[in-house]
Amino acid sequence: MFESEPNVKPSELGVLVVDDTPENLRLLVRALSEVGYRVRAAPTGQLAIQMAHAERPDVILLDVDMPGMDGFDVCRILRADEELRRVPILFVSAIHDSRTKMEALRAGGRDYVTKPFNIDEVLARVATHANLGRMEAKLSVTATELQRRVDDQTQEISDAQLATIVALAKLSESRDDDTGMHVERIGHMARALAAVAQRSLQAKLAIDDHFVEMIGPAAMLHDIGKVGIPDAILLKPGRLTPEEFERMKGHTLIGARTLEKVLQSYPRNELVRMGADVTRGHHERWDGGGYPDQLRGDQIPLSARIVAIVDVYDAIRSPRPYKPAGTHEAAVEVIVKGAGTHFDPTLVEAFHGASSALNYIWHEMQ
Repeated sequence: MFESEPNVKPSELGVLVVDDTPENLRLLVRALSEVGYRVRAAPTGQLAIQMAHAERPDVILLDVDMPGMDGFDVCRILRADEELRRVPILFVSAIHDSRTKMEALRAGGRDYVTKPFNIDEVLARVATHANLGRMEAKLSVTATELQRRVDDQTQEISDAQLATIVALAKLSESRDDDTGMHVERIGHMARALAAVAQRSLQAKLAIDDHFVEMIGPAAMLHDIGKVGIPDAILLKPGRLTPEEFERMKGHTLIGARTLEKVLQSYPRNELVRMGADVTRGHHERWDGGGYPDQLRGDQIPLSARIVAIVDVYDAIRSPRPYKPAGTHEAAVEVIVKGAGTHFDPTLVEAFHGASSALNYIWHEMQ
């Protein structure tokens, strides 16, 4: 719990007095100095801003009506500065009307003292705002520390989620992938393709930094539904019969329904939501000829359209009992030919820029 500190001694505080009238400037400087404040004086707004930047004051006493830059302009400039925006500003002016006082507060002033002023009242207000300012600064530091702790805990939760996702993906992969690297490759490839699409096709596709970070782990979930496919089908060394292929297609729905059940308990988990989209949609085709829902074009979630490309790329490159490993060039040719039929043609544009990265990932993650 935050505890307030006793009042700060005047000798520990710096006050900047800004007034174009020499008599007022001398009076305030003398009164504040006698109490013990470290006082500096500025006869113009421009000089006051320079002095505040050179040494941050704890309180500023600011006249309103000054030649060149008036007090309102000075206040707005100081409030726009990240280093000075929290310094309490007390306006001191001979103008008494309520409209001016309201403008002073709107500009960022904390208080308004009218001339001729009672010096004891000014000193009391300076002391009050100086201590409030110090307390606000301490609260700000405390809030920053609390936010850091929250961020650390959030990162721990995020890491735990990612570990669970990797474990789920590995569980599905362990049954039909000898190398154990397929899901990692798909995750890295999906992120690489999304990053290129973000840079080159920002006007066409809604991809931001958050999407790029999320799609890697979400893509790793694309085949978790295979845990529900019988070994006789999943591990068959030859090509599947039409009936077996229909059973195999069911892995998209098994995986999606599993993640959708998780979403019922954690409806705001964006990673699981994207994983469900990927799992269900990565075998859909741009022309509507895919499965399980025969979605067409933009009906297919963007994350699933990205994973569809990298999954086919990886499948062509990887050896199977019924086929040898394909070359990078062969995989590129298949994907380019599939633009507008199998794959989103806009994403195939991005694939051209990402293909060398995908080739590197494939070689490094064997």
